[in-house]
Amino acid sequence: MTFEILHTDPNSAARAGRLTTDHGVIETPIFMPVGTVASVKAIHTHELKEDIKAQIILGNTYHLYLRPGIDTLERAGGLHKFNGWDKPILTDSGGFQVFSLSENRKLKEEGATFRSHIDGSKHLFTPEKVVDIQRSIGADIMMAFDECTPGTADYSYAKKSMELTHRWLERGLKSFASTEPKFGFNQSFFPIVQGCVYPDLRRQSAEFIASQQQDGNAIGGLAVGEPTEIMYEMIEVVNEILPKDKPRYLMGVGTPQNILEAIERGVDMFDCVMPTRNGRNGMLFTSNGIMNMRNEKWKNDFSPLDEMGTSYVDHQYTKAYLRHLFISKELLAMQIASIHNLSFYLWLISEARNHIQAGDFISWKKGMIEQLGQRM
Repeated sequence: MTFEILHTDPNSAARAGRLTTDHGVIETPIFMPVGTVASVKAIHTHELKEDIKAQIILGNTYHLYLRPGIDTLERAGGLHKFNGWDKPILTDSGGFQVFSLSENRKLKEEGATFRSHIDGSKHLFTPEKVVDIQRSIGADIMMAFDECTPGTADYSYAKKSMELTHRWLERGLKSFASTEPKFGFNQSFFPIVQGCVYPDLRRQSAEFIASQQQDGNAIGGLAVGEPTEIMYEMIEVVNEILPKDKPRYLMGVGTPQNILEAIERGVDMFDCVMPTRNGRNGMLFTSNGIMNMRNEKWKNDFSPLDEMGTSYVDHQYTKAYLRHLFISKELLAMQIASIHNLSFYLWLISEARNHIQAGDFISWKKGMIEQLGQRM
């Protein structure tokens, strides 16, 4: 994998780059649709490629390990062959999912023991096993196994958790270095910065992660309960240390406003379930703000979903029609809303890239942030 920075914003840390993998080129900054269980919910692969214009998607190690299972994925020839996506894929190591199973998991030096949310069966994830699983999945970018601490964790717990994550990383890197890709293309391995909301821990973690000299680096453990301004502060602290010539991936974040603020602070890659999850529940993100499609006010509104035309569905369907589908509990409502929201996220991040290249990102972002926060 290679990464080059093509443009930098003169008034911020924002940058536009190009990340090249064996499955294709990714223009950064980039938003990555989440395909947790080998599919982006309610979206066909051809829609992801041709309509939404996604350049890379995510899979999840925890979920894919449990179902369909590693044996099935290996027999298929890896996740790319299994789901028909021939562009880059990144896999989350499962650390966040294990973290979210707080009542059904136990952490120890060896790894994390947990019970499946599907059938209650007991499993152990170690840093080495997570590397092996991601080799079998065949992601272009693999993530290190870490512990994701809640944003409310006290200093003592956050420090011990960060140190455990670092020890796990060393083991994961050894396993990555001693194994080979299984499907004939290269894979990269990204470490993850932790440290909760404590600047000194974040600096310590960022320095340790940077010293590993991997193809890229991730920032984890944010947007998990801490105030938004603290999240932005932690991004700034970390990005002062992480290498500028490597892509920086902010995991699981977030709202359109969060993404623009993080781009200003030097982040290159994002993922979040928000556009599809909120879309399935009737919330649309648009260039003019947020819409609840079940509201009565849209009943006789025959205007496009977004006048900016951020998605091909915007001028194909009206607000009134989409509201009717949601009120009628039609499955098509969830598909249209998901396509729109993902298209909007990809449009927004593409616009950010354009304005970084033009040198006016900050002034554009200020106006856009004001619009995005409105409730329509």
